[in-house]
Amino acid sequence: MTSAVLPVLLLPLLLVLAACAPPGGLSAPAGGVYAPGPSGAPDVDGLIVGHRLMAAGEAELALAAYGRAAAARGLDVDTLSAMGSANLRLGRLGQAERLLRRAVARDAGFAPAWNNLGVVLMETGRPAEAAESFRRAFGLVDGGDDMVRDNLRRALAKRDDAFYAEPRETGEFQLVRRGASEFAVLTAL
Repeated sequence: MTSAVLPVLLLPLLLVLAACAPPGGLSAPAGGVYAPGPSGAPDVDGLIVGHRLMAAGEAELALAAYGRAAAARGLDVDTLSAMGSANLRLGRLGQAERLLRRAVARDAGFAPAWNNLGVVLMETGRPAEAAESFRRAFGLVDGGDDMVRDNLRRALAKRDDAFYAEPRETGEFQLVRRGASEFAVLTAL
């Protein structure tokens, strides 16, 4: 067939197929490709979707879902904490810290936000502040969460190591001569 005859033969076929389609095409509410759920059905909670995506290792997609949840329900402690956790997983520590601090400011009794804030603080080299954050989370869960307890233990050990490090371990000491036969060892704290 020539290229001029093919469009002439396809046109009637397309017209017959279009006549068989329901009014409104694929976007009709009765069952198109992107048909909405049943009328009156509740929307899927963006927090649930985000939590499932985080569990699947999809932090970027989870952050988008948490953003949709925040748009739907507002920036409450759950959405702030979830968005902070996703940013933490993505390595965006500054954003994570800001969001988690806002979450604990909204609800100081929300243990997951305190725990995740402690993780951010440990990652940014602030073990003393992290230990306080973990201590609050530990108190809120009444010591019943092994992960929080382990995080607190690590933060306290790291904080105490920084305070009580031996000079020979850090290598930061200096021998200073005082007078003819006196010497003093100076260390930096």
